[in-house]
Amino acid sequence: MSKEMLEAFRILEEDKGIKKEDIVDAVVESLRSAYKRRYGQAESVAIEFDEKKGDFHVYTVREVVDEVFDSRLEISLKDAMAISSAYELGDKIKFEESPTEFGRVAAQSAKQTIMEKMRKQTRAITYNTYKEHENEIMSGTVERFDNKFIYVNLGTIEAQLSKQDQIPGEVFQSHDRIDVYVYKVEENNRGVNVFVSRSHPQMIKRLMEQEIPEVYDGTVEIMSVSREAGDRTKVAVRSHNPNVDAIGTIVGRGGANIKKITGKFHPAKYDPKLDRMVPVEENIDVIEWMEDPAEFIYNAIAPAEVDMVLFDSEDAKRATVVVPDNKLSLAIGRRGQNVRLAAHLTGFRIDIKSASEYEAQEDQFFPDAIEPESDTFGEEEDGFAAVALADLDDDMLAAAAEFGVSADQD
Repeated sequence: MSKEMLEAFRILEEDKGIKKEDIVDAVVESLRSAYKRRYGQAESVAIEFDEKKGDFHVYTVREVVDEVFDSRLEISLKDAMAISSAYELGDKIKFEESPTEFGRVAAQSAKQTIMEKMRKQTRAITYNTYKEHENEIMSGTVERFDNKFIYVNLGTIEAQLSKQDQIPGEVFQSHDRIDVYVYKVEENNRGVNVFVSRSHPQMIKRLMEQEIPEVYDGTVEIMSVSREAGDRTKVAVRSHNPNVDAIGTIVGRGGANIKKITGKFHPAKYDPKLDRMVPVEENIDVIEWMEDPAEFIYNAIAPAEVDMVLFDSEDAKRATVVVPDNKLSLAIGRRGQNVRLAAHLTGFRIDIKSASEYEAQEDQFFPDAIEPESDTFGEEEDGFAAVALADLDDDMLAAAAEFGVSADQD
């Protein structure tokens, strides 16, 4: 029996990842609980495990006393000395108990405890395994579907791909092999949940790290990404090597690197002319990241030209971008997409104004000076304009008198 138990411990440890110490603790606790249910107390029980033989021993520990009040906890000095003359008052004597009477209860309790520990241990292992892959790309197999999720098997768990994390127009079948971005791993009483995405902006960054050596080794850094999955993405990049062109490196010769990235996605949209779904390619704009926020915003608005970038004195993260009148629609983009992506990319709330709109606003708050009437100013004399003194008040006249200026008050 002992060899079988040791073998069971080994299997649990190797296959389920449950440490032998945890299993022993579970059995000891179960035996203690069973003893308490059988005898009404567990203060006097001591349980030991023989590491070599794999046996559990249950002992009742009794104290040597003059007068016994509880035979489960105490033994008289006379009875103790009958066992050994060396015993004295206060000594503790262990008596081995046969767990036969409560063994069945203990075994059932131990099984339940071990199963619970197995569940917790398995949950912890699963959580730690996938937590290490949080914010990374994993490959999995499409398993099943429901109204909320596509379930993707990542090996030991089914990850959840929600509708908002899917790329519009992308369709999968069971057993399809797909790459997903793990953005959240959480543990709760029911188990471990792994949430994945194909529309997350950081998936673009991770794919570039996989496909472009200069990004992987840090020569070119992805500073920020804004994305409307399946349609358009903006990526801000910088080079840490003056001899390496960041934008050219990301794009690749003939756009080869960008094609590697967009080739990972397969969105489609309905074409009314063809009356069927047709493949589309997610456009990726690569811009140069700049430390100066005005220059960064200038780049982010591309392909539209920018006349000026103005910052709000009361809101450090708000900016107004003025563009030529004929570039306004390009700067805003279809349904506001271009300015929306630029705002996400830079972290600024961006207002787009045409040059004429901005000039009209300037005229409203800072109107041009009105030209003076001809009788207000005289001809210049000695480099100064001659002022009509009749228009001055008493204080101004007094000040003028100090400089020898006078006028007929009539």
